[in-house]
Order: sequence, then structure tokens, then C-alpha cells
Amino acid sequence: MTKSFGAKSTADEVLSGVDLKGKRFLVTGVSSGIGLETARSLVSHGASVVGTVRDLAKGEPATAPVRDAALQGGGSLELIALDLASLQSVRVGADRLLADIRRFDAVIANAGVMATPFGRTVDGFEIQFGTNHLGHFVLIDRIAPLIADNGRLVVLSSQAHRVADVDLDDPNFEHQEYQPFVAYGRSKTANALFAVEFDRRHRDRGIRATSVMPGNSITDLPRNFSPEELQGLLETVGKARAEAGLAPAELKEITQAAATSVWAAVVSDKDAIGGRYLEDCAVAPFNDTPSPFADGVRSYALDAGKAKQLWARSEELIGAAS
Repeated sequence: MTKSFGAKSTADEVLSGVDLKGKRFLVTGVSSGIGLETARSLVSHGASVVGTVRDLAKGEPATAPVRDAALQGGGSLELIALDLASLQSVRVGADRLLADIRRFDAVIANAGVMATPFGRTVDGFEIQFGTNHLGHFVLIDRIAPLIADNGRLVVLSSQAHRVADVDLDDPNFEHQEYQPFVAYGRSKTANALFAVEFDRRHRDRGIRATSVMPGNSITDLPRNFSPEELQGLLETVGKARAEAGLAPAELKEITQAAATSVWAAVVSDKDAIGGRYLEDCAVAPFNDTPSPFADGVRSYALDAGKAKQLWARSEELIGAAS
């Protein structure tokens, strides 16, 4: 790593001068937001990207900017239909990738939902845990043989992991009151723990996995909030950080929010980031202050023992749903 990047770096700046021709990436959720920008930046530097979308009819026009960038940069984009909230859809998509047999240099688990009203996936899981964690768990575990030796897995987590640890006894809110942000926080902690255990299981092939806090930006993710609710949330974050003596939170442009994903997937030292949690194009420090709005990673999100337990519990859950 000869260049230094930070909170304001963009994905294109991170990849400046990098030739990705001949490199292949899988990115989930490429029809909008950070996923769209991640795919655009990769193909503009010559990469071949396979992107997942829930609806091909909507995904094709939504990803036109990626195809335009691919024409200019020599890359390519292929879309596959895959709904993370349906294990049948996930398995069909994964099996299609396996039948293709071509390897991926990196997988970026980008797709997700945030603070949804209570509901269940078609398999009966709480929507956020089922979509953000279990959908990716099934997909990535199934296609793990396609990740090239010395490849990488990048799983998008969030600062919201600081809100709550996973609840392995009641992951689907069957015995407690549902709280949208607690559920979101648990799913984002699960994302980080999944990366920890995947890293342990596959590092013998040189594959390293990491989790990423992309940074707060205005995308389609908070679609369940009214403009007034979103503004209120931003004000709450600002007040809490001020009371804790922290610097004001700054919203990132989407081009900046995609930077840590591509930094992790392409230019970072993979052995330095394996099993870690990243923010602002760097390994984040541990920070166990209880504030959900502080920077850094809470130690429970990288706990190796908890990561193994989550993996085992996830296998139980998907087995029961099969």
C-alpha cells in the first residue's frame, strides 16, 4: 500500500492507476446506492462484474451507468436475479454461478435493508436478519469454491453494529418486542461476525474476509423513513456525538461511501484486513464505549467464539427452513 486514503477518498481515487482487466468480482445489490457505485468504479477500471438484483426488469435500466462506464473502461457487467429474502432464490442464483465455474477474485456482499417495519421473509426469518445475514450466509457459503485462491470477501456492516450484539436465542424476535434499529444493529453485527468466521475457515487458501463500515450517505437504504424522520435521525446522531465529545458526523457522497469496499477488495494488504472491521479505508480500532454513534468497532462484533456460534446457529436456522 503506497497510497494513503481516508474518509473523503472516492472509489475512483482508490482505484486510480489500477488495471482490473482479467479480474472478476461478484457484487450483491448493484441497482442503486453504494452497490451501483462500487460496480461502476470496478468496471470503469476494466473489471468484469457480476451483479445481483432482485428484479431484472428494474435492474437493467437502473444499472445503465455501470454499462456506460464499462464501455469506456473496458470492463463488463452481467446481472443475475437474486432475492436475499428468499433462500430458494439465493440457492438458484448460487447454483447458476457454480454451473458457470468461473472464479471470482473478490466477492462484495453489499446488498441490505435497514430499519424495516416488522415482517418475515418467505422462509419465516425476521426480515433484516434474514436478508442482511442469512441470505448472504447461504449465498457465499455455497459459492465459496468459486472464490479464487488468495481472493477476498468484503461484507458490508455498519456503525449500527454498535447498537446491538446478535441474539442467538431469539434471532427472529419471537419472544421480545421488535425494535427496527435493534434488529438492524443485530444484523450488521452478524455481518461482521460472518466475515470473521469465513476468514478463519478459508484463510488456508489465502482467502481473507473483512467487514466494512462504508460511511453514512444518503442512498435508498433508509427508504422506510420520511424526510422528517431521516432529518431527525441525523440530528440525534449529531447531538449524541457532541455530548460524547466526538467530531460532528459528516455525510459522505456515494462515491466516497463506496471507497472502503473497493479498497478492501482490491488495493489493501489482504492479510492486514483479514478478520477485521474497516472504516474510512483503514482498519478500525476497537472502541467499546456504549455510544452507538461512536467510531470504531465494538469487540463483540469481532469475537471469534461468537462468530463460530453464529455460524452454527445459522446452519440450524437454514436447515430448519429447508
